[in-house]
Amino acid sequence: MNNIWDQNKPIFILAPMEAVTDVVFRHVIKKAASPDIFFSEFTNATAWYRAGDKATGGRLIKTSDETNLIAQLWGTDTKSMSHFAKHIKELGFAGIDINMGCPDKSAIKSGGGAAMIKDPLLATKIIEAARTTDLPVSVKTRIGYSSLDEMENWISTLLKQNLIALTVHLRTKKEMSKVPAHYELIPKIIELRNKISPNTKLIWNGDIKNYKEGISLLNKYGGDGIMIGRGVFTNPFAFEKEGKSHSKEELLDLLFLQLDLYDKYQTKLNRPFDTLKRYFKIYIRDFDGASELRNELMTKAKSTDDTREIINNFLNNK
Repeated sequence: MNNIWDQNKPIFILAPMEAVTDVVFRHVIKKAASPDIFFSEFTNATAWYRAGDKATGGRLIKTSDETNLIAQLWGTDTKSMSHFAKHIKELGFAGIDINMGCPDKSAIKSGGGAAMIKDPLLATKIIEAARTTDLPVSVKTRIGYSSLDEMENWISTLLKQNLIALTVHLRTKKEMSKVPAHYELIPKIIELRNKISPNTKLIWNGDIKNYKEGISLLNKYGGDGIMIGRGVFTNPFAFEKEGKSHSKEELLDLLFLQLDLYDKYQTKLNRPFDTLKRYFKIYIRDFDGASELRNELMTKAKSTDDTREIINNFLNNK
């Protein structure tokens, strides 16, 4: 089988974001400007093992054309992870990524996400458990839990697992996103990679808003790729190689696509209409009347049909 990570160029990835990067939003970003790799929302292995697909909340819904989609998993039970990895293979995902960096309180409380940083032995067992198929296994993590002093030991532990790729959010769990990403630590991480696991690809995450910024960071410090998350909230065309301005029609076309796909998958995703409103600010911005239109949608729209009607009235009156 082809290895999705086997790309002789900088790899750009849409970050996994809970209740954001579902099958609907991934297709919108694909139309706007596709990254090289998509990650699913992160899904708990133990919950699936106990209750089956109904426990995944639609996080693993994918289409047959999503050949560059990696499933991001988390969990603390090796048996669950092993069985879940086999299921991910059956679903047709291109790889498995294990989340060891999420600061979510519920994940931390159960020992998953960033809590793995404090339990490196369990982390290595979970990685091994995910290797029950021939899918490539990667990890997304942070540079420490509460201190930058944890970075060398933690990153070294992960590199010793000979991962296909390691995505590093360049902040600690304690720092969340409250401080600038520690780009100054990239050279040290590359040094560790070259010494311990030269074939592991290093992906940087944190404060990178678009393709141009990503290429600039790679040119300055080195590395193999960039993961962009929050950047798409200010620019859905973040992965465009040649950044350019876009008309309101282009932006609103993406929103119309999101509305259509929301309707198409709603019976499977079963997500309240209000969850769609978080996306309005992505598309309704940077054009005359955007603020007024967004406010009207936030206060008056109760359905996708309402949303379409309000937008069309806006366009017809301009």
